[in-house]
Amino acid sequence: MPEKTPLTFRRVLALILAFLMFCIAGGAVATGFFLPAVFGANTVTQGLTSTLKPEDLNFDLADLPQQSRMYASDGKTVIATFYEQNRIIVPLKDIADVMQKAVVAREDHRFWEHTGIDPQGIARAFVQTYVKKGDTQGGSTLTQQYVKNILIDQAIQNDDPIGAYHAQEETIARKLREMLIAVELEKQYSKEEILQGYLNIAQFGKNVYGVETAAQHYFSKSAKDLSLVEAATIAAITKNPANFDPTVNPEESQHQRNITLDLMSQWGFVDKKDTDEAKKIPIADTLHVQDVPVGCQAAGNAAYFCDYALHQIENSKEFGKTLQDRKNLIRRGGLSIYTTLDINAQNAAQDAIESYLPTTDPSGYESILAAIKPGTGEVLAIAQNRIYDVSGSDPTRTSMNYAVDRVDGGGMGFQIGSTWKPINMVAWLQAGHSMNEYLPTTTNYPLSSFPDSGGNEVWHVTNDSGGTVNPETPLNGLNQSHNTIQASMAQRIGLRTIANTATALGFHNGDGTDISKLPSYSPTMVIGTMNPSPLTMANVYATIAANGVACTPIALTKVTNSTGKEFKVPSADCHQAIPPNVAQSTAYAMNLNVTKGIASPAQLSGGRKTFAKTGTNEQTGLTTGGFVPQVSAFSVIVDAENPNNGIHGNINGRYYSTWYGLYLALPTWKKFMESYLAAANIPADNNYGTPDPALTAFSNKTASRSTTQQNQRNQTNNQQQNQANTQNH
Repeated sequence: MPEKTPLTFRRVLALILAFLMFCIAGGAVATGFFLPAVFGANTVTQGLTSTLKPEDLNFDLADLPQQSRMYASDGKTVIATFYEQNRIIVPLKDIADVMQKAVVAREDHRFWEHTGIDPQGIARAFVQTYVKKGDTQGGSTLTQQYVKNILIDQAIQNDDPIGAYHAQEETIARKLREMLIAVELEKQYSKEEILQGYLNIAQFGKNVYGVETAAQHYFSKSAKDLSLVEAATIAAITKNPANFDPTVNPEESQHQRNITLDLMSQWGFVDKKDTDEAKKIPIADTLHVQDVPVGCQAAGNAAYFCDYALHQIENSKEFGKTLQDRKNLIRRGGLSIYTTLDINAQNAAQDAIESYLPTTDPSGYESILAAIKPGTGEVLAIAQNRIYDVSGSDPTRTSMNYAVDRVDGGGMGFQIGSTWKPINMVAWLQAGHSMNEYLPTTTNYPLSSFPDSGGNEVWHVTNDSGGTVNPETPLNGLNQSHNTIQASMAQRIGLRTIANTATALGFHNGDGTDISKLPSYSPTMVIGTMNPSPLTMANVYATIAANGVACTPIALTKVTNSTGKEFKVPSADCHQAIPPNVAQSTAYAMNLNVTKGIASPAQLSGGRKTFAKTGTNEQTGLTTGGFVPQVSAFSVIVDAENPNNGIHGNINGRYYSTWYGLYLALPTWKKFMESYLAAANIPADNNYGTPDPALTAFSNKTASRSTTQQNQRNQTNNQQQNQANTQNH
């Protein structure tokens, strides 16, 4: 590299030539502006450079807008890409030498010789443009073009459209400003640093910024691997990104590529025989175009998980003080976002949903499934039978993520019916009771008989088959999904106790309501009238599956920016929420619901111990939740847009006069579990679900036959007198 010297004479000559060129173009006004430059170049230069210094601009490549990428849990599979400017920053050592030479030959072949402005180049441009009347040439050096790009970019980032306009308008002031900054820039930065900056900031096509992105887009390779013909193609584009893009105008692109090749040999960068051979290659034969679609909308079946992961960033102040700061970071910050998404789980979830309720099914009902890894909080999959689309142009498209809470891009949650009942069991056991304790039941429960409720009304409730079983144990009530026993349990331990237990397990409503802080409760909560999201319920079941360890659902494992800075991601905050013996005993009861209860179709293959519960919410929602120790999942079928309409009629070519979670949600849940466990090669763990003998002990077993029969007759009379509220199967 040549030694850097002030070269005052060259600077003055450059200003004089600039004055002549712009004087002809701009008339008297230009003359008046530039007279000081002609008669006192050094003084003017010193005056302007005192307020126009490189340190006033940000030349840090890491601060250029560049694409962010979201990865699956394998750390390699790209789920989605986000950008305002599609750019990947790379150091000069990772850019092929032939690419560096192509850009220098095309833009500024004297780049390694001048000191920021090129008097010869300006003179040549002046003669070509105004003496020979040829094509208009500006005489800008590559350093000046780098300065121009920086000025434009920083004005855009500062939401300064006026500044962006002035940074590129064809005026004497702008040109002189660029010259002065370029001269000062070359005092502070090496030629290699300036070339590196230019190659990373320049535009190489529509929404293609930087040479690495260009190489990947046009040739599906990295910039370090570019060939001569590929480098010449890319180098030519920046002259006119809209018209010289080979995917838009291949004929003109090839012509411009060949011009670049000729310049490379003309200026001695490459042998002429090599460029002549390269010119013979049709440009179409060199292209291997790879588009980089932007956002979650391009994430395929992982789109709703992608949306959830983005909300975890947008909701965390670790990524910026304001929501807009966080969104800007995602679109500009060059983030590497590593997530918990398991590709096998996501594929299995989407396949299960589409198998039983396709996106295009005429019923229009939504099928939603969420899966979590117990003991970690890691969300494995989120799926629904909709196409992720922010425009929501038809009923099959929406950006509403029904699997998650409202704050995470979802809705208000759904009533879940009998899949709530394992929560009652946990509360019952944690209060010191046995699941085999016999309780008297009825179909009429005064609200005043429930702790933490009130009023003079009577709650009329029956089991799905009508009436009740009296007396009955909580275990039998869970296995047969009976309602009246749930009410009897709540009378004894209190509704607030159940609400506190639910909260400890990880429960909250879809709108974020912490139900443990409600002033009072309706006893109907014990048969599933709260409104959680499917992900919340998958997480509640995960707590039971993890020996009582509750975690906050997480989608992020690590987030770094382009410089390697690591951001603090939301914590799963795993902790012992309920005693292990209570979790294991509840799991035991849920397994009996499969082996001896109404959820027998949930039994997984190979003798794998299965824990599940089905639910139906007054025909407005069908649910099934369940787990094995390594995976917890929850499935919901609902008319999400009109949740009061009910589930009825023909669904996926099948008709039932009455639909239950047993029919539709359960098969969806089971298909997901079978497919994922097989694909991920997860071994069976049949040791889980060992009950505490104290929590399964029988008591009050001597209730008289006559008393039982009389109570059953009373319940039959009650059934005939009252309208039952059922939350079953």
